[in-house]
Amino acid sequence: MSSKNYFDRVAQDWDEMRENFFPDEVRTKALSTAAVQKGKVAADIGAGTGFISEGLIQKGLQVIAVDQSEAILKEMKRKFAGIETIDYRVGQAQNLPIPDATVDYAFANMYLHHVESPSEAIAEMVRILKPGGKLVITDLDEHEFDFLREEHHDRWMGFKRSDIVEWFQSAGLRDIYIDSIGTCCETQSSCGGEFASIGIFIASGGK
Repeated sequence: MSSKNYFDRVAQDWDEMRENFFPDEVRTKALSTAAVQKGKVAADIGAGTGFISEGLIQKGLQVIAVDQSEAILKEMKRKFAGIETIDYRVGQAQNLPIPDATVDYAFANMYLHHVESPSEAIAEMVRILKPGGKLVITDLDEHEFDFLREEHHDRWMGFKRSDIVEWFQSAGLRDIYIDSIGTCCETQSSCGGEFASIGIFIASGGK
């Protein structure tokens, strides 16, 4: 099963599932690191049901929510019915449906470990940033919990932070910052035999 098919299947349950994986602290840290400003435009890449978008809306930003799963975007639309500051778009990591240099911020939460080529996905997110814009990624540290490949269709077993820094540099970002958020992603194998507790990092850089 592809990650798209997986998220199509779990779309209606994703909010409840997400709460068990990582806390709201991840969103708070992402938005504070970006120092988001009211009235600016932000892209939420791999938006899911709107975990990051919800915080952006509350802070008065215009949001472009991109996901490969139409089913999960449908859930997001239902969740934020009546909110006119979100533009929903179906798109792929290597070909985001956003023109060059049009957003002030790009966010990607728990997205990168689902894409085929993380370095290309980062370069594509940098492409859509305006000069002076900021990219913020929150994702998993490198780990050895192989059941996540089978049960959640992860492509990558987290990342070395040094690789993230290298990909940011290669994409032309400056003022690169990477650190632990200070919390973990936690999940139990559906077979009940393994419990994963994985560090979450935050990385940011400016264009």
